[in-house]
Amino acid sequence: MRSTAGPCEVETHVGDLVVPSSLQPALDGIDVVCHLAGLTHARDSWSRPADFFAVNTAGMANLLAAMTERGVTSLVFASTGSIYGSPESQPMSEDIPDEIPHPYAASKRAAELAVEWSARASEIRASILRLFNVAGGRDPDRTRIIPRVLRAAAGDAPHVEINGDGSATRDLLHIRDAAAAFVAAVDHLPPAGSSRRFNIGSGVESSIADVVATAARVTGRHIPVIHRPASREPARLVADSTRAETELGWKPTHSGLEEIIADAWAAERAR
Repeated sequence: MRSTAGPCEVETHVGDLVVPSSLQPALDGIDVVCHLAGLTHARDSWSRPADFFAVNTAGMANLLAAMTERGVTSLVFASTGSIYGSPESQPMSEDIPDEIPHPYAASKRAAELAVEWSARASEIRASILRLFNVAGGRDPDRTRIIPRVLRAAAGDAPHVEINGDGSATRDLLHIRDAAAAFVAAVDHLPPAGSSRRFNIGSGVESSIADVVATAARVTGRHIPVIHRPASREPARLVADSTRAETELGWKPTHSGLEEIIADAWAAERAR
C-alpha cells in the first residue's frame, strides 16, 4: 500500500508478529527494523500471561526468523525499564541485576534474550532500549496516572484516586524524547553480531503529588483527589541513562514535567 504525505511518498508494508508468513513480505526493502509492537499493560499480564508471551516473546522470535530469511540485520527493540523491578540502587543503571516483577516484564526480558542470542549467532546488530514511563501525548492507557489526572481535570471523572500520600516518584519521559532515542539508536548501532542495552529515561523524579499539582496549574482546573490506603509499590523509580547519552549521543530535552503535562492536556482536549 502506498500513501502520499506532501512531497514524500511513503510505502507501507503490513505484517503481524503472530502470523509468521506475513512478516517476510513486510520486510521487503527494509534496512532497519524498529520494533515497538506488543502487549504492554502489566496488570493484564497477570491474568493473560500466555497472550503476553505469545505476542511479545514468540512474536519477537517470528520477527527475528523473518529478518534472517530476508537478510535484514539491523534492529532497535523497545523493551521496558520495569524489568529491573524495584531495586534499592537508584538511579538504575544497566549494570544492576534484573528483578522481574510481572509476566509483562518477563515476556519482554525473554524477547531481549532472543535478540541477544540471535545477534551472537548471526550478523544481526541490535540495540535494546529499556524505556521508562513514556508520556506527553494522547495516552490510550486510561489507567496510567497522567490520563487519570487529566480526566479529572476535564470533568470526565469526579476525582483522581491516589494510593498513599502521593510521595512515590517515577521517571517520566516525553514521547518526543523516546522517539529521538530510536533515531539515535539507528544511527549508532553496535557492530554486526552483537547487541547493546540502553536505559531511556529522563533521570528526573516526579512524585504523584507533583503530577497532580502541575496538572492543576497547567490546566487551570481544580482536580479533586481521594487518597486510598498505601499499596505495596516502589517508593522511587528513576533511570540512569548515562550510557545512552555517552554512546548514542541522546539526551532528553522535552521531559520536564510541565511540558509533558501541557502536551498531554493538549492531546486530551483535541480528542
